[in-house]
Amino acid sequence: MLMENMSGLEMMTAMVEGRIPMPSIAMTIPMKGIAVEYGKIIFEATADDRHLNPLGGVHGGFSATVLDSVTGCAVHSTLDPGVGYATIDLNLKMLKAVPMNVSLIAEGRIINISRSLGVSEGSLKDLEGQIYAHATATCMIRR
Repeated sequence: MLMENMSGLEMMTAMVEGRIPMPSIAMTIPMKGIAVEYGKIIFEATADDRHLNPLGGVHGGFSATVLDSVTGCAVHSTLDPGVGYATIDLNLKMLKAVPMNVSLIAEGRIINISRSLGVSEGSLKDLEGQIYAHATATCMIRR
């Protein structure tokens, strides 16, 4: 099946299953899809020495990029074939310093979907459930 004929959920499922590649941002910010269902997606992401700020800590852009990805993909998982989206607002709260070389779980969930807007939220946690960042996002839906 051609990607343009896939629903968002079909495309996200194919990505998680490795039948289509993750987008290129997943090479810059190492992340991979772990699970997906309608309105929800889970990624694993790991910050490394490529993601440091001038003080030697993990740059806030790491959390922002990962959470933009999962909140957008949660919206994408609800869309019909040929329907696109774009993030128009991302609100991020960084709650703790992100550790280097530790696998973190990012989960995106739908809050509301309408004809023209998708609102979602995301969290970035460690394997013990400790939260590092939280975000809400609004996506414009392009029909």
